[in-house]
Amino acid sequence: MAALKGLITKGSLQKLVFSNVRKEFKTRIFARCSHFTYVPDTPKANHGETTRMNLFQSINSAMDNALEQDPTAVLFGEDVAFGGVFRCSIGLKDKYGKDRVFNTPLSEQGIVAFGIGLAVVGATAIAEIQFADYIFPAYDQIVNEAAKFRYRTGNLFDCGKLTIRAPCGAVGHGAMYHSQSVEAQFAHTAGLKVVIPRGPIQAKGLLLSCIWDENPCIFLEPKILYRSAIEEVPIHKYTIPLSQAEVILEGKDVTLVGYGTQVHVLREVANMAQERLNVSCEVIDLRTILPYDFETIANSVVKTGRLVISHEAPVTMGFATEIATAVQEECFLNLEAPIQRVCGYDIPFPHVFEPFCLPDKYRVFEAVKKVINF
Repeated sequence: MAALKGLITKGSLQKLVFSNVRKEFKTRIFARCSHFTYVPDTPKANHGETTRMNLFQSINSAMDNALEQDPTAVLFGEDVAFGGVFRCSIGLKDKYGKDRVFNTPLSEQGIVAFGIGLAVVGATAIAEIQFADYIFPAYDQIVNEAAKFRYRTGNLFDCGKLTIRAPCGAVGHGAMYHSQSVEAQFAHTAGLKVVIPRGPIQAKGLLLSCIWDENPCIFLEPKILYRSAIEEVPIHKYTIPLSQAEVILEGKDVTLVGYGTQVHVLREVANMAQERLNVSCEVIDLRTILPYDFETIANSVVKTGRLVISHEAPVTMGFATEIATAVQEECFLNLEAPIQRVCGYDIPFPHVFEPFCLPDKYRVFEAVKKVINF
């Protein structure tokens, strides 16, 4: 009996030790997952009254504004009727009815095809793909139908009133099928617009611009920001122009270009470079991936002579490659150092090691030192 008690005690101790080790491991992993410090934007005074919103609430507000203004607007996707897995459509079915906010079968191809049909006959279609990782069954509909509809009919018909929303990016533990960034896979297709916001204020204005744009848009939402990004967001409708990058921090020594979550990493790197190296970095949020604002990037590189581009998506054929090539072609004589790309690795996202695959501030900071010391 005493021996049995000893085994029980020993087993309990082992479980306790294992539990503590596991908690410590998860704490360190999640600390690394928070690979950025979120810096909130300030709303413009001319946008009127504001209220505190996180990213998913600002997206909800944008869709609320669109549904209220446009009686032809409909919102649909997997589970959107009860609010969606990230709660982006919460309350909208109750407000606008089940004929305008409704669930679809589990078929991404069907969701987009349905949206194309709605848009072609004149309705405003807001389609949700539950995760960007699952958008690929709809790839043919997006690339061969939506993007080319206007061109192949000689502008007799189009599906410009189609907007496809999808959560994207890593959260630190999403693994292969819930962490991918797919923007480059659609940036190769003429006829689409691809947009990624960095926070709630940007998300609402850019999403409304997508919904009211005359071209089919893919609006990718960094899911790690859904609850962690909080700002004072205007409650009334407003738009932010597409295809216009924003210089969010001016500098003179190095140009840092990114979009989505990575913008906040670059902001932190800029602070590190100033404090540790006395290097002034200019930070640019691309915002629209396709068609992107090359002029803003080129003007900055002409000034600084150095360029670092960063995104979560894999480095090979990532959108940083397009930017680097264009800058090299147009600004070659202005460059003081080779262009650096700090991106995700060319591997599927591993589950427990996902935080180590992200282009965190330390990797970007090393790239800044490299271009400065070249």
